[in-house]
Amino acid sequence: MTESFHRSGEYENPYEGQQQAPVNPEWPPPPAYTPAPAPKKRNRGTVALLAAVAIVAAAIGGGTAYGIQELTGNDTVAASSTSTNVVPSSQKGTVAGVAKAVSPSIVEISADSNAGSSTGSGVIITSGGEIVTNNHVVSGASQIKVTTNDGKSYSAKVVGTDSKKDLALIKLENASGLKAATLGDSSGLQVGDQVVAIGSPEGLSGTVTSGIISALDRDVTVPTDEDQGQQQSPQGDGWPFEFGGRQFNGDTGSDTTTYKALQTDASLNPGNSGGALIDMNGNIIGINSAMYSPAGAASSSSDAGSVGLGFAIPVNTVKADLAKLRAGATD
Repeated sequence: MTESFHRSGEYENPYEGQQQAPVNPEWPPPPAYTPAPAPKKRNRGTVALLAAVAIVAAAIGGGTAYGIQELTGNDTVAASSTSTNVVPSSQKGTVAGVAKAVSPSIVEISADSNAGSSTGSGVIITSGGEIVTNNHVVSGASQIKVTTNDGKSYSAKVVGTDSKKDLALIKLENASGLKAATLGDSSGLQVGDQVVAIGSPEGLSGTVTSGIISALDRDVTVPTDEDQGQQQSPQGDGWPFEFGGRQFNGDTGSDTTTYKALQTDASLNPGNSGGALIDMNGNIIGINSAMYSPAGAASSSSDAGSVGLGFAIPVNTVKADLAKLRAGATD
């Protein structure tokens, strides 16, 4: 059925089925269509200014440190907070990801002096070849040879040293296009944070170990005398240091300095000195500087090697010292 019906009381249209009344011709016509004005052409200077502001904002926000370094020259250090992700997102938080991202920025250092020769590690901080390492690695050196992760060899010169902080800055000769590490922020570190160490223990370049931050603000005492720093005991214990009134890995001598260090259980051995301690985002958060080995206290081979007591100079100490080192300090 197609019929419709109305319930009682419902309103019925009296005009239903009738012709609609015509439109009154005296009514005013609708307003004429006026197209919207075309947008004004933006001034090129304004566009350039906005682009510049965007770049600055991105820089402040973090995550663009390496790009800024490349734009401003190879003497600009890539620095950021620990929130910057140097590691690709697909490998974020993995030791393998950190190793792949940061290993190209870690070098092996061989230094010859009147006291003998020493092997250590260093961290590339500019693409032009500035490298941070420990003072005791290059102290008194007459010749320095640096080998990068890809096997290339360079000669290097000492730019500045700070024995009180056990830091040194060296510069490669005729180097360019190197991958600089990103210096993070050590102020926010907490006990238990995961870390990775990369260096050249016993000349085994590119060695990667991992662990955690075991303690903060350890008062570690190391020698500042270059001859003492270059000495190696028969057991190969490496760099001597003092902690809690006790001396480890040999005699620290009478000329010493004390600094606040990060303690880590990431395996460190002789040759790791000057290498990198890295957070899981790939930022450098410390420069490895001392380790404890019980080999000097016992002849048993079961006691040799790292026992998970390593120390690193916080990266904020390094960043605060860079201007002084670049100026040629010899303290």
